[in-house]
Amino acid sequence: MEKRVLPNKVLLEEVAALVAQGKDVIFTPKGNSMLPFIRGDRDSVRLSVCVEPEEGDIILARHDGHYILHRVIAVDEKTLLLMGDGNLQGTERVLRNDILGKVTAIVRPNGRTVIPGKGRLWRILKPLRRYILGIYRRIAL
Repeated sequence: MEKRVLPNKVLLEEVAALVAQGKDVIFTPKGNSMLPFIRGDRDSVRLSVCVEPEEGDIILARHDGHYILHRVIAVDEKTLLLMGDGNLQGTERVLRNDILGKVTAIVRPNGRTVIPGKGRLWRILKPLRRYILGIYRRIAL
């Protein structure tokens, strides 16, 4: 498989188009907003069509002209509230139409595939994230 590096805007527009056609797409996200579960520039994610988003799903969505890969923390009729697992505060509200796909697998650099959970325990531990992430960043290789 050939590896290409593209600007986020170009890459994610193409990813969105392929997922809209019903294809699964594997790409490597950037950034640390989903630590410790998705390590930017190291792990890859498999994105699939998202029919009915649920609390705890990790989704790719458009938000204010950008693309974000964050976890759904609340769902209502028209919108979803998102927050990155590696974020200590700050949320994004997106419309259901802004959802481009759902992460159905995380692929580690060693080839191991992990099926993402709903992050229930991690969400409960939100008051302790600052400390857990601080330790994780110091010991992560």
